[in-house]
Amino acid sequence: MPAIPTPSSPLSLSALSSVPGGHVNPAVSLAMVILGKLKVWKFPFYVIAQFLGAFAGAAAVFGLYYDAFMDFTSGILSVTGINATGHIFASYPTRHLSVLGGFIDQVGTGVLVLCILAITDDGNISPRGMEPLAIGLIIMAIGVSMGLNCGYPVNPARDLGPRLFTAAAGWGLEVFSTANNWWWIPVAGPMVGGVVAAVIYYLFIEHHHHRDDPEKPHEEAEEVFIEHHHHRDDPEKPHEEAEEVEEEEEEEEDEDSSLKDKYEMITMS
Repeated sequence: MPAIPTPSSPLSLSALSSVPGGHVNPAVSLAMVILGKLKVWKFPFYVIAQFLGAFAGAAAVFGLYYDAFMDFTSGILSVTGINATGHIFASYPTRHLSVLGGFIDQVGTGVLVLCILAITDDGNISPRGMEPLAIGLIIMAIGVSMGLNCGYPVNPARDLGPRLFTAAAGWGLEVFSTANNWWWIPVAGPMVGGVVAAVIYYLFIEHHHHRDDPEKPHEEAEEVFIEHHHHRDDPEKPHEEAEEVEEEEEEEEDEDSSLKDKYEMITMS
């Protein structure tokens, strides 16, 4: 069943826009790792936080609408059948969708990752502060155009986190076995799509940006800093330089006086 586009994505992105590297999708995080924009050791912490956030969100929805769930299902929580409610939390394929078709559908998450990389790239022209709205509109467009097959999960955390919650909350292991063990496709597919998108974006766009060498100004600044501190930390140096100048002047005076004496001796003779 296709999911309904909501404003939750742009709102969450707006809340995280002031935090560097604030992304809520493991596929995006993996793309950032490949492009060197996120350190590898941070990746597991990002993914864990993303899954926990999705799990907590599913718990909040279930708690808020608990009475409605019980009234509609008569207390029998199921994934299939007339009173199925599992699709509210996670994605499940339509009857016409094969495993291969579903995997290809989810590799299409690369479209989202490509758009995010383009919007957040400093080398591109995009209005600052409008990134959350632009990404939210892209997610809505993907949902409208690609949501028929399985509801466009496009986010492994948004799918597996709630699925784990439903397994624990009463739907049971049916959430994993339904549709020929469908559960792994919306997890692996978007990750593969994120990798493909990162490679394509780097080879065809980011690699061709004309940027100044960021190390050169840094090296020049370091040289000025070191020179400044060298003079400041050596208070004797100006004094020594003054003494050298005085000695040179005295030597010149001695040479002048010796030449004068020689001249007088010649004239007297």
